[in-house]
Amino acid sequence: MSTARLRQRVEADFPAPGAAAGVLALLEGFVDELRAGARDDGWEDWAERVQAAVVLLARGSVGRLGDAMSSGLVDWRDLLVASELADGDWPARLDLELGPRRPG
Repeated sequence: MSTARLRQRVEADFPAPGAAAGVLALLEGFVDELRAGARDDGWEDWAERVQAAVVLLARGSVGRLGDAMSSGLVDWRDLLVASELADGDWPARLDLELGPRRPG
């Protein structure tokens, strides 16, 4: 499940009617496929980080979204590097790009 702040970013980046819902469904399927090899600890943060990397790289283009997801299936860490979410400051970068995380 995508976080509220990620959903808001997707809605802003993909404003065409129905586009955001389609992108969010693709992102959910993408992380579900990646999750098969992931640890369970920290899953929510990891999923948001990887989904955000795809959205940031897509920059509102469905074509770039597909390219990013294809690349991520080969090695999801490449997405983090390309979107500048690989370093220790990634939580601050997510806050900058998506807005602060809401408690709850």
